Amino acid sequence: MGFEWLAILMFVGFFIILMTGFPVAFSFAGTAIVFGAIGLSVGAFDLNRLLLLPNIWFGTMSNFTLLAIPYFIFLGSVLEKSGLAEELLETIGIILGRLRGGLALAVVLVGTVLAATTGVVAATVIVMGMLSLPVMLRYGYDKQLASGVIVASGTLAQLIPPSLVLVILSDQIGVSVGDMFLGALIPGLMLSGSYMLYILGLAIFQPKKVPALPADIPTPKGKALVKQVIKAVLPPLLLIFAVLGSIFFGIATPTEAGAVGAVGSCLLAAINRRLTPQLLRDAAHATAVITALVLMILICSSLFGLVFDALGGKTLITSWLTGLPGGYFGFLIASNVAIFLLGVFLEFIEICFIAMPLFVPAAQALGIDMVWFGVVMAVNLQTAFISPPVGFSLFYLQSVAPKEVSTVDIHKSAIPFMVLQFIVLIIVILFPQTVRWLIDLSTTTGVS
Repeated sequence: MGFEWLAILMFVGFFIILMTGFPVAFSFAGTAIVFGAIGLSVGAFDLNRLLLLPNIWFGTMSNFTLLAIPYFIFLGSVLEKSGLAEELLETIGIILGRLRGGLALAVVLVGTVLAATTGVVAATVIVMGMLSLPVMLRYGYDKQLASGVIVASGTLAQLIPPSLVLVILSDQIGVSVGDMFLGALIPGLMLSGSYMLYILGLAIFQPKKVPALPADIPTPKGKALVKQVIKAVLPPLLLIFAVLGSIFFGIATPTEAGAVGAVGSCLLAAINRRLTPQLLRDAAHATAVITALVLMILICSSLFGLVFDALGGKTLITSWLTGLPGGYFGFLIASNVAIFLLGVFLEFIEICFIAMPLFVPAAQALGIDMVWFGVVMAVNLQTAFISPPVGFSLFYLQSVAPKEVSTVDIHKSAIPFMVLQFIVLIIVILFPQTVRWLIDLSTTTGVS
């Protein structure tokens, strides 16, 4: 008998340490050191394996794909801290507010636009929670509906390109970021579209939950409204087209497009006379903190993976997953359940580094399309991120919600949107062309 039992204990020990609240990166490294020493003492681990680490780390630091992460974070930070995201929400709210459910539709639209420019969930949920939740409550919106729309729409930043989830997933499963972006676009729009249909349904069947703005509310009209739209809505849309269009049409790599987006966000702030040294410092600080977190986890997880593999853990997990009853479908069910449960308790960065290295070999052995598999996992993470009782988006909103919105209200608010997300997840699983269509189209037309 081998030492696979030691690998299992290592994985269990890691989760126990993680659940105590110990930082993820140090949980990875500490567990690896302890079980590496145990493996060395029983002859299951060879110290010479550690000589591989410098090459692994150097490969990580020189990975051109991962360089896109700080660019996209900086882009989103500038838009948030300059107040441009706030103006976008206010303007679309004015345009749609006269309709039943118009404010909620505005939140979904802005959530989609911000997702396509920032890729950062926390920033999107907090900004929309601060700006739109008090307004919706003031004009008679149902508390749970208003909270649920913000939580679900803000979390679209996990799936709609240029999502950080997609960048990290592409690195972990070994596919191009461009393909991941193309593959996730239709499922992401399906999610935002399902939210809008739900709101429109409420406007028809339960209109008291989604009232229109009163007729006596003063709003810009004529040229003033057109001017406000041109100022607040058009520039972010042009920025989205510049970033995503350059990727989809093969003009630039995701990293190059991210750099263009970062510069573009600064230009927008400058045009609006908001580009100050303090703004740049704050955006740079936020970018450095998140980027350092990602890289620290990546470096420490590589040490964990090296020891876990040496103890036979990856081979054991792959054999389990490929030998599940039902084969292909058994693996899909097991992997989706595991990712959802992990997503309820852990951040997406942690899940990518913990679970993907275990699932990828089995998925490849079963002949699963890896881009499609990555998008399915991303949709699943989207659902887990708003799941009570510990979905992270719920706590982001709770931190800025007015006193009249209780924690119970926020948690209950997510349930209808979880149902919508599960429906979209099932559609994506049953119809892989929802992911593959744009990728295949770009291949046949020579655009990639």
